[in-house]
Amino acid sequence: MSPLKEATIAIVGTGAMAEAMIAGLLAGGHVDAAQVIASDPRAERREFVEGKYGIRTTGSNTEAADGADVVVLAIKPQMLLKVGRELSTVLRPDQLVISILAGSTAKALGNALRHDAIVRAMPNTPAQLGKGMTVWCATPQVTDVQREQAAALLSSLGVELQVEDEKYVSMSTAVSGTGPAYVFLVMEALIDAAVHLGFPRHIAHDLVIETLLGGTLLAQASGDHPAYLRNMVTSPAGTSAAAIHEMEKGRLRTVLSEAVFAAYRRTEELGRELEEETAAE
Repeated sequence: MSPLKEATIAIVGTGAMAEAMIAGLLAGGHVDAAQVIASDPRAERREFVEGKYGIRTTGSNTEAADGADVVVLAIKPQMLLKVGRELSTVLRPDQLVISILAGSTAKALGNALRHDAIVRAMPNTPAQLGKGMTVWCATPQVTDVQREQAAALLSSLGVELQVEDEKYVSMSTAVSGTGPAYVFLVMEALIDAAVHLGFPRHIAHDLVIETLLGGTLLAQASGDHPAYLRNMVTSPAGTSAAAIHEMEKGRLRTVLSEAVFAAYRRTEELGRELEEETAAE
């Protein structure tokens, strides 16, 4: 039985990630629709979510959170202070709060919410298909039962990985959280290169999408190191060797590494900014 079977879940915000979570929870049989309530200030969004999933909705964040066992924060980081002020008036010590806000540290969340039992999680956009990667950590005040609930809830988005050190959540923001953007940029560049070769764009699109998908599935299924898989298709003086030589000349590895570190530095900056902003409360 799911650890969430008897739990009431409040989801603050109904954006793409929140909707993915609602869909995954219901499809996975973790909860019934009657156990979920979501809040959003936009009436049209509330009507859409309620009509599609059969859950309850409200325009009040406090109404959603009051009485829930698990409260999920699925808002923009810049809304943390405002929403935190609201929720701090109704949150009970025994409630679990799960945040999927990028860059928001457990300290910033605790400051804003005046609450201790917090899970900080970083999912990514493939969660919209149930294929996400979520890294999360819990504060010491989160009980073992609540950790099981968090794992079950986050598994509705795809694969979940619990870590004990919060720094890994910040690091994952730069790797898996931001990672789809890197993939999409490479995808775009390969499609444009194929069009430059002479392919019609729709054919170039399909060639690149299926190649990236197939390569990823092969790496996952084989468990082999990517270097081994690359060597398998790199014949001496062959086409792959010529292409890789050009990429190495262009510092592809270094550029990707620098991109990841840039994303990590920005994540840390956001965390510090939110901690300073919420500490003033």
